Amino acid sequence: MEKKQVAVVGAGISGILACKYCLSKGFNPIVFELESDIGGVWMKTIKTTRLQTPKLVFQFSDFPWPPSVTDVFPTQQELLDYIRSYATHFDLIPHIKFNSRVKGIRYDGPSSGTWSLWNGTGEPFPPEGKWIVTVDDTQTATTQVYTVDFVILCLGRFKDVPNIPDFPAGKGPEAFQGPAIHSMDYAAMDNDTAEEFVKEKRVVVVGFGKTGLDIARECSSINGPEHPCTIVYRRDHWKLPEWSAWGIPLPLLYLNRFSQLMVHKPGEGFLLSMVATLLSPLGWGISKLVESYLKKKTPLAKFDMVPQQSFSKEARSCVICHMPNPEEFFDAVEKGSIKLKKTPSFRFYEKGISIEEDNTRIEADIIIFATGFKGVEKLKDIFESSTYGDLITGSPRIPLYRECIHPRIPQLAIIGFSESFSNIHTSEMRSKWVVALLEGAFKLPSVDEMQKDIERWDEYMKESAGEYHNRSSIGALEIWYNDQLCKDMGMNPMRKNGLLANLFEPFGPTDYV
Repeated sequence: MEKKQVAVVGAGISGILACKYCLSKGFNPIVFELESDIGGVWMKTIKTTRLQTPKLVFQFSDFPWPPSVTDVFPTQQELLDYIRSYATHFDLIPHIKFNSRVKGIRYDGPSSGTWSLWNGTGEPFPPEGKWIVTVDDTQTATTQVYTVDFVILCLGRFKDVPNIPDFPAGKGPEAFQGPAIHSMDYAAMDNDTAEEFVKEKRVVVVGFGKTGLDIARECSSINGPEHPCTIVYRRDHWKLPEWSAWGIPLPLLYLNRFSQLMVHKPGEGFLLSMVATLLSPLGWGISKLVESYLKKKTPLAKFDMVPQQSFSKEARSCVICHMPNPEEFFDAVEKGSIKLKKTPSFRFYEKGISIEEDNTRIEADIIIFATGFKGVEKLKDIFESSTYGDLITGSPRIPLYRECIHPRIPQLAIIGFSESFSNIHTSEMRSKWVVALLEGAFKLPSVDEMQKDIERWDEYMKESAGEYHNRSSIGALEIWYNDQLCKDMGMNPMRKNGLLANLFEPFGPTDYV
């Protein structure tokens, strides 16, 4: 029998995992990657970027980090080398077409409007239906059209389409006489060019997530207080100097099955709901325990940086970030080489930005937006059909069953558009699940049942993450989520030996090998 051809769009971590598992089950994957190498978002980062999740949590299940990587939080280059070693080990490179821009995908098959089952039949490969993938070769300036049996989109939500806030007419970046760029453009510079770009310049960084923090620290180390870097941001988030609190590793507090008993879960049933309610005070106490440590370890109160949200809520939203060597950051703030300005909004003027709230102005030579990306727009635009594009963007978050399948988009899966503590592990679980679906190891429920399950997860995410609902974070429920995937695939979700181990030991990638 002829092998089914699967098109994978993107050769970041999710894309190479999808390729690997497709190959392992006898499918014929073809991966389209715009860049000239694998690595996705990790290909172009700023000089000081490191992994912000411990490497033992952030790894492939069947391919450990090499002994040569000794740091708990590897560098960008070490991570790229690790990804490339994985791709080489499993012979994935021959299946990747580099310098290939997917212009659009078009479904050639029956309409999905009246389906009661996914694909109309419930099968991953129905009798009718193919995807037409149009691809530009950016080196030869030629276009080729591919006909495939299935598409897996691994586009990533943290690259390519920058998110720039909206401003009133005449009050946006066009009013500023200096360069106003996105962090994506800064990361694309080589290290020497980036240093020369900000040297002896007053830089304003908009945004205080991981990227904004790293850029500000780089500018501070280059320029000192003579040319201070100002971080302008809306609200504070918890920053982790290390992955422990009072000597207790955070995985023991948040990444085991017992910790997830404290959280209400989608489709949990009456008994688990009662347990979550009864244990909720303990969950509150753990959050306060971690917060007390972070406030002792870092001078948050001194600099008016104590977040309004609890640590647990921010963990559920995946908006906490790692701050290595916090004493260096706060020393830079103390000396004036980094300045902090918290404000709900600002406007541009010719010499910098103005803040109407307190009628202040901050002069700048360069402004860098560290305000994230519009990954959903990128996903929507790849569909030639506006119908499918609208299905993707029809709610505040991408409505996917098991965070992989849209019930009314045929023969297509999406991997990598929701977050967790370890995105590499989550993408690997999803790749296994999607490929198991393709090989017929299980069948999906009806369209109505899938939509009801999506709504349950939607309600959970609204409750747990609030305004960050669209991030589709499973940060507090990774084990519960993985349990659903395991049950679908016919795997035992209890991955450890013994009741106590399954209940109290942290779960990680190697448990699911």
